[in-house]
Amino acid sequence: MTEAPDHPAPPPPGGVLWSLAGDVRALLMLPSAFVLQVAHPAVGAGVDEHSVFRTDPWGRADRSLRSLQLWVYGGEAAAEEGRRLRRLHRAVRGTDAHGRPYHALTPAHYAWVHATGFPVHRHAARYLVRPMTEEQERCFYAEWLRVGRILGIHDRDMPQTVEEFWPYYRKVLADEIEATAVVRELLATDVPLPPPDRGPLPLRLLLRLLWPLLWPRFTRFRAFVAVGFLPPEAREAIGLEWSDAQERRLRLLSRVVRAVVPALPERLRYLPQAREARRAHRLSRAGRPAR
Repeated sequence: MTEAPDHPAPPPPGGVLWSLAGDVRALLMLPSAFVLQVAHPAVGAGVDEHSVFRTDPWGRADRSLRSLQLWVYGGEAAAEEGRRLRRLHRAVRGTDAHGRPYHALTPAHYAWVHATGFPVHRHAARYLVRPMTEEQERCFYAEWLRVGRILGIHDRDMPQTVEEFWPYYRKVLADEIEATAVVRELLATDVPLPPPDRGPLPLRLLLRLLWPLLWPRFTRFRAFVAVGFLPPEAREAIGLEWSDAQERRLRLLSRVVRAVVPALPERLRYLPQAREARRAHRLSRAGRPAR
């Protein structure tokens, strides 16, 4: 069955992304993907000049996560979310730190933002889940191409196979990637962060009370996992240091996460949109309507 170009289908239930994107372990992978995205000068400049990640960091993170979940679990809503994002980025333009004009929807820039998810999730899964088999890696890439189509990226602007992806990826790392101002800011551990403004009121009040003690630890942890789960070649391209001691700490953290998360009940293991989509899929397979 051929997809309609204006209504691309999301990744299939039961696929690699279906299991990976909604697992709470994906939350540990996302900072690395964001760092790799904004290490591109055009993307970094767009985020620097147009994003609210400084003034509304928790809201921005929440909206980004909800959008990502829609790409995979949104069903009929996935394509509309992709169109909404393109509309949102039409006005994102300016000049990067090298004096070059950029536009968020320039195919090379928009495709890079999408492309970063594949190497980061593939690498981080080795630590937090398990290494992918060759077949799983190919399935994952094919599903990631589907997500790209949902975002409005044309096939001509995306490598169409894993074999084509790696030369493209290495070339961008070699020719474009650098430690942009946004990368440095995201990895800084001394920039104050406002307390979370999402979640149940009692929890927000408790966090607000404890935040002077918590935020320095949180920013150090965020920087640690953001650098740690970057593929080594991406770390090198950006110019980020990583020691043997840090690698040992990352492996210890990953062993704990691999032991704990699979033992959690589904309501804690999966993010809300993923949990609901999985429930609806089970009911549809059983011939029962989802409610």
